[in-house]
This record gives sequence, structure tokens and C-alpha cells, in this order.
Amino acid sequence: MVVVLLLLAAHMHPWEGVGLFLLLLVSIPVDIWALGLCARTVLIDRLKVDPKPGIGLHLWIRWAVFSAVALPIIMFVVSTVTETAQSVVSSIVESIKENIFVIPVAEQISLELVMWGSVATVALILCLLGWLYGLGWLAQPFVKNAKPVVGSAVDQANFWDSLRIPADQPLLLTAFTGVGVVLVCIFWVLLPSTTPHPHEEYVYTFEKKEKMIVEPKKILMEAEQVLANAELVVIKLQDEKLPDSESSVKSRDLSPETKENNKIGSQVPIKAEEKP
Repeated sequence: MVVVLLLLAAHMHPWEGVGLFLLLLVSIPVDIWALGLCARTVLIDRLKVDPKPGIGLHLWIRWAVFSAVALPIIMFVVSTVTETAQSVVSSIVESIKENIFVIPVAEQISLELVMWGSVATVALILCLLGWLYGLGWLAQPFVKNAKPVVGSAVDQANFWDSLRIPADQPLLLTAFTGVGVVLVCIFWVLLPSTTPHPHEEYVYTFEKKEKMIVEPKKILMEAEQVLANAELVVIKLQDEKLPDSESSVKSRDLSPETKENNKIGSQVPIKAEEKP
């Protein structure tokens, strides 16, 4: 987890590309230590023998080389068996549909999956058993060269416990603390430089808001000025409407006969057409 966090802080994905390679590279020492401890535990508990020191490294190298050769072969064999089984099952199902009876689509899919899936599963299990047998065959020389464990069951248990507990515990604690401090320093060195932040050439689309200072006296003076201007505008509008209102009053005072005469007088007389 610590290595994964460091890779994420360095903007490298830990599950692909360079990040995955570095994660596997860092995990090799841990795998060697764990393999050596597990191998000695199994040999002491099951076979009552104690292998020579360095079994983890030697066994890891042998198993890594063997797995690098065997696993691609297993993948090729399983894929070949799967493709062959699919083609054979498809031909069998088509012959059944043509000569015996029609199989519905859903039942056909289930039948084909069960038929070729069973063959592929059996092939995969056999290949994995062969791979595990090869790993065991590579571990046989270490068992033959190991020395037998003497003593009672209690002595064997104490001997096995001593493998997990280091003799110099203060040194182990100091080493773990030092490694932790170094990893924390690396993390904090990587984090500020990889934290997302705006680029130097980035142009901000918004302006920083300045803090406005409120002056009550100035605001009151501006409000009084606005009210005075509004009062002048109202007075001017009233003066402009006054002549219009007087003319409208005069038009209301005229009698209907007078209005009719005014209309007749305003009409333009039409000249009679001259006869040739």
C-alpha cells in the first residue's frame, strides 16, 4: 500500500505500464522473504527437516524461471483446447438442428457453453496440476539436502517460532522506523509538485472582487441628490402636461352644435364637375 500511494503521488498508475513494473519490482524482495519463511515452515512442520539458509532466494529464482516458461505454454494449450472445443460443439449442435430437431436459441447457447466450458475447465485444471507438480519437483533438492529436526514437538514449535522472531529486535525496530521516515519524506516531496494547480500561462476568466468600503455620509448625499433630480423631473413633467389639460377642458365645454359646426367648417368643399 505504501508503494501504491507513492506511485499515485508521482502521477503513475500502479496497475498498468511503468507503475505496475515498479510495483512488481519492489515486491520481489518481499516475495523472496515470504517464500523462504513459508518453505521453512512447511518443511519443518510436515517433513521434519530444516533446509539450508537462502532457500527463499534459490527457490524463487527456480520457480520464476519455470513459471515464465510454463505459464505461456498453459495459456496457449488452454486457448487451443477452448477454440477446438467450441468448433466441435458448434458443428455437433448444427447437425442436431438439421437432422433431429430444432433447438431454441436460449437452450442452444446454454448447451454450447456447458459442453465446451467443461472441456476447457478440465484442460485448465490438468495444466495447473502439471505446473504445481513442476514447482514441487524443483523443491525436492532442498528437501534432500536439509537436515532433520531433532527434539520433541515443543522443541520443534519453539524452533519454528524463533524463525519468525528476529534475534536483534531493536535493530529491526530501528530499520522499520528508518524506512518509514524515508518513505514519508519521499511522499511529501512528491506530493506538492504533483498536486494539480493552474499553469503559469493560465488566464483567469474572473476578476478578484475588491472589498468595498461603505461610507454612510457619502451614500446619504448621493441619495439626496437622486431625490432632488427626481423632484425636478416630476415638476417638469407636470408643467408640460398643464397646456394639454387646459385644451382638453375647453373641448369638453363646447356644446354639441358648436362641435358639429366646427366639423362642417373644417371640411374642404368639393367642386362640381364641369360639363364639356
